[in-house]
Amino acid sequence: MEARELVDTYLTMLNTHDADLVDAFIAPQYINHNVVVADGPEANREFWAMFFAGLPDVAVTMEDVIVAGDRVVGRFIYRGTHTGELMGIPATGAAVEMRSIDIWRIEDGLLAEHWDELNLMEVFQQVGVLPQLGGGGAARS
Repeated sequence: MEARELVDTYLTMLNTHDADLVDAFIAPQYINHNVVVADGPEANREFWAMFFAGLPDVAVTMEDVIVAGDRVVGRFIYRGTHTGELMGIPATGAAVEMRSIDIWRIEDGLLAEHWDELNLMEVFQQVGVLPQLGGGGAARS
């Protein structure tokens, strides 16, 4: 698969809530440099199933995609309602907006390695696990 097609398949998985689609874009030896999700397709499938259960109405928008050599970078916004348990946090009914910047390395037509940056502190503030800090919100684009 081409880089853009891999990211489009990732986005389809997110918006159809079909965690089994990970097999279409993640390599068997997938390395995930992420403290929340372990390596390999099965760990990703389990994570996304849990994520979709916690935010069953989540919708994801891809803001940017950049391809350079064997790397592809995507910037995403996830919006949903926290109506199920999410990472051990009981449902709050809160609206959640999570942003990510993901970088993948492609090998043999699949995503083989992943790095990301997430605004998890803000997500935890949105669901009431952490207090709001400061007087103003961060500028969003």
